[in-house]
Amino acid sequence: MILVTGGAGFIGSVLVGELNNQGREDIIIVDRLGDSLKWKNIRNLKYADYIHADELFLPEYADLLEQVTFIFHLGACSSTTEMDMDYLMKNNVLYSKNLYEIAYDMEIPFIYASSAATYGDGELGYEDSHEKIPSFKPLNPYGYSKQLFDEWVLKRERKPDHWFGLKYFNVFGANEYHKEEMSSLVFKAYHQILETGKVRLFKSHKEGFEDGKQLRDFVYVKDIVKAMVEMMNPELAQKSGIYNMGTGVANSFYDLARYTFKAMGKKENIEFFDMPERLRNQYQYYTCASMEKFKSLLPHFSFNSLEENVEDYVKNYLMKEDPHYNG
Repeated sequence: MILVTGGAGFIGSVLVGELNNQGREDIIIVDRLGDSLKWKNIRNLKYADYIHADELFLPEYADLLEQVTFIFHLGACSSTTEMDMDYLMKNNVLYSKNLYEIAYDMEIPFIYASSAATYGDGELGYEDSHEKIPSFKPLNPYGYSKQLFDEWVLKRERKPDHWFGLKYFNVFGANEYHKEEMSSLVFKAYHQILETGKVRLFKSHKEGFEDGKQLRDFVYVKDIVKAMVEMMNPELAQKSGIYNMGTGVANSFYDLARYTFKAMGKKENIEFFDMPERLRNQYQYYTCASMEKFKSLLPHFSFNSLEENVEDYVKNYLMKEDPHYNG
């Protein structure tokens, strides 16, 4: 059995779809569906069981957990605007610690989601060496919650034999539709173009960056989950650790908007507006993953270009009647 927390969420549901592609249906999805649209993310998928995230550690699921042979821990509050630190401590940090201890005690391989938000303003770079991680200063509570767990894991003397923490950069792609304000620019741009014929981007409020030319390492969700499935290989256990999950290439929001127009067959029409004051002190103007460590782990893995991935997302998902990933 493969346990996937956050299995109805964005990355988690696409991961379940990729596992289905590999012939795996012995999957337990752990999540909180509530009244959100996340249920549509798993409508096309095959899995053995669903457990509400708040019930996973209850005694009645102990026998089911004993059947688990691999854990993907992707469930968390991923909103960079969440300000309730007590909630993040409980939901993102404590929950992760509890699941980690289960993985260790039961000798289950464990892959969990960290975030590039841990790097803060990037002043210290984007290198994923374990020695540098304790020095990072995140700009928002979400990033801090991920930083706390990364540091906690590195301090543990007891670790599963096979484990990875993945610092996701700017992920986009199918099954992010329920994320609303936290959805990617491609998703937002697509709908802005349909509704208004134009895309609105933030003006720059930092010297050295033109309007719309803020840079990000945009990574496609389909690339991410393929890499994660490869990381299940037990031969990689000896290289366990925390790794960046980006592409190693920085592109501008302006480029992302241009590629969206192109994929839709529409003429470019981009305008700029002031960034809200509340975001200016926690806004990252540049992120780009250092991928040398990842390349040493998966030397034959390759990412498609941003333009190719935007085209795939727009034409094969956003423009379809059912835009959800189905393997």
